[in-house]
Amino acid sequence: MTSTGTTIRTAIDTATDAAIDDLLSRLTLEEKAALTSGRDFWTTDAIERLGIASVMLTDGPHGLRKQTADSDHLGIGASVPATCFPPAAALGSTWDVDLLRRVGEALGRETRAQQVAVLLGPGVNIKRSPLCGRNFEYLSEDPVLAGELGAAIVAGIQSQGVGTSLKHYAANNQETDRMRVSADVDERTLREIYLPAFERVVTTAQPWTVMCAYNRVNGTYASQDHWLLTEVLRDEWGFEGVVVSDWGAVCDRVRSLAAGLDLEMPGTGGRTDAEVVAAVREGRLEESVLDTAVRRVLRLLAQAAPALAEPGTVDVDAHHELAREAAAAAMVLLKNEPVDGTPLLPLTTTDGLLVVGEFARTPRYQGAGSSQVNPTRLDDALTALRTATGAALPFEPGFTIAGGPQGDDESLRAAAVDAARTAGTVLLFLGLPAPDESEGYDRTHLHLPANQVELLTAVAQVCRRVVVVLANGSAVTPEWQASAPAVLETWLGGQAGGSAVADVLLGTRSPGGRLAETIPHRLEDTPAFGNFPGEHGHVRYGEGVLVGYRWYDTRDAAVAYPFGHGLTYTTFGYGDVHATVRGQGRQAEVDVHVTVTNTGHRTGSEIVQVYVGDPQAGVLRPPRELKAFRRVTLEPGGSHEVSLTLGARDLSYWHPALRRWVVEGGAFRVEVGSSSRDLRGRVEVDVVGEPLWGTLTPESTYAEWLDHPVGGPLLRAAMAPQGGAPAVDDTLASMMGDMPARVLAGFGVAGFDLKALDALVEAVATRS
Repeated sequence: MTSTGTTIRTAIDTATDAAIDDLLSRLTLEEKAALTSGRDFWTTDAIERLGIASVMLTDGPHGLRKQTADSDHLGIGASVPATCFPPAAALGSTWDVDLLRRVGEALGRETRAQQVAVLLGPGVNIKRSPLCGRNFEYLSEDPVLAGELGAAIVAGIQSQGVGTSLKHYAANNQETDRMRVSADVDERTLREIYLPAFERVVTTAQPWTVMCAYNRVNGTYASQDHWLLTEVLRDEWGFEGVVVSDWGAVCDRVRSLAAGLDLEMPGTGGRTDAEVVAAVREGRLEESVLDTAVRRVLRLLAQAAPALAEPGTVDVDAHHELAREAAAAAMVLLKNEPVDGTPLLPLTTTDGLLVVGEFARTPRYQGAGSSQVNPTRLDDALTALRTATGAALPFEPGFTIAGGPQGDDESLRAAAVDAARTAGTVLLFLGLPAPDESEGYDRTHLHLPANQVELLTAVAQVCRRVVVVLANGSAVTPEWQASAPAVLETWLGGQAGGSAVADVLLGTRSPGGRLAETIPHRLEDTPAFGNFPGEHGHVRYGEGVLVGYRWYDTRDAAVAYPFGHGLTYTTFGYGDVHATVRGQGRQAEVDVHVTVTNTGHRTGSEIVQVYVGDPQAGVLRPPRELKAFRRVTLEPGGSHEVSLTLGARDLSYWHPALRRWVVEGGAFRVEVGSSSRDLRGRVEVDVVGEPLWGTLTPESTYAEWLDHPVGGPLLRAAMAPQGGAPAVDDTLASMMGDMPARVLAGFGVAGFDLKALDALVEAVATRS
């Protein structure tokens, strides 16, 4: 990589179109092709004769992974030290837009200091199934939450003069056969579940790049999908940056360029550059298409040049403290039942405290694969607890894990149980070993390892006061939780997670997290069960829009812990919910107000969640969908009025026939609470909708004709006997409702024939 950005700044002093067009006019065809692919694994190509420098793009959604030696995409090569913030599974559970922007700013500073132009992240793919091996890199099962938090990260990073790469676009929800599998999904489901997080980030934060996914979408590779890359991303959402491929996602470089892909990564040693040159010379690819991609790449280089020229410095200690704050804010207190009349957490004494579990001293703090960060330092919970308490707390490993000290599980379990017999409280650190979840393959089950469950069961038989501290990047089923009165979900806490755990257990900080994904009782209960991960190159998204809590709430199915759930060390009361409608149709807005009060004895944060339901919809909609949220921190006894505004889009669904967002008029239910199952107040509002009729054709049904303001009266008149009432009674009308008009005309119902239908279609077109 070129050491500074001064060369490119000389070539392009500003990112104006005129400056870029001038440079483009001096490039040869071969040079244009080279600029739209990588020079090597991590850098773009350079055109030295024109002063165009190479820049680096590198991994790291939760920390910079800039490799120093052999380049690879799976985290094998060594990388420079960088702050390892909590991965997205944890950051998503903070529900804290301001915090994630600050984390983004820190990531941007470290990216800039290492003279990297683009940090590859964040990932906003939806957690369709808890089995996805890469769920630790994704924020939520809900598109509103993922989109808001993803936009905050992007805005924070790019505020430092470096770029992001929003990924993986689109419908990349599994690792199994990820480079070939076709995600077969209907457009309504795409529009309502899998695209909105990308849309929200693009329209509010304009990431410098968007990374296309490996997989196919309805049979077409994402890297070659003109509808995805151009029609939706650019024409509808207004994306202005570079579309870059995931590493190795390009199957046909020429078709990808034509679809809207601008930059292929990594480089291919000139092989695909030659394919592009040949396609242009043979007339199979318009040079203007290549020029468009080159312009975008040149604009990216110009954007990055100032920061690369002045990289700045990093306060690693301050970033470590920010990572500690984020880790604590992400921890979800799943349960905290009283023992002897008092909840176990926060700990009120360290007398008789026993720490058990290998994860306490060998932390699991990030996922495996391309996102592995080389941390600047690493805190473990055992040391942090001993330091914070000033006590030499006893410790028993209890079990073995991959990458930890070796031992015999049976002997380790026996020693831990013996120690627990005389313990006052046991802090038991459990979780998923690194090989259980990784990029490149999916999980096969949702259980904790058997050696850990056996340890918990045995310890619980000799000590009633057991606090389980979980470390995992994705959901685990809770069949073992009856043995633990308190369970703290820490996810993967990053390099400062050990100290953050001590902070929360001891009450220095309150657990701030809420679940960004539903925790099921069983794998068999999950929405995609039976469809995930597909077979023979296809995965069917048969659950449609009923993903995550939408599925469970629609079916009224039992869950272990609902979406949005999380306890803290205080309690909150909600006042009455008030809602006011302004405007109608596509200009409709609903103002929602509720007062929240800290009714406990400690300062704490509540996440106020606003859900919307449309019980009268003409399509299947879940009973509630998250549309807005707000974090509120209150002192004991403090109150705050939370005001949130829902726009027309928050009331809309994607109409399959009209192929656009629509607001269907009628009663909407607005619910406010602290999870999708803990709803503290609700109110109904009436919204005036918009016309939902489309163009009438012979294929339109009898019911669609009757609903049309012009076609309905014409059809009724055409099907009525001379001078009399309609010949179709209510029963017959119900039977005919779904029949296309051409079928009725073919039957000759009430003397209505195909010639009369053609005349009606023409009359409607004339009068509409």
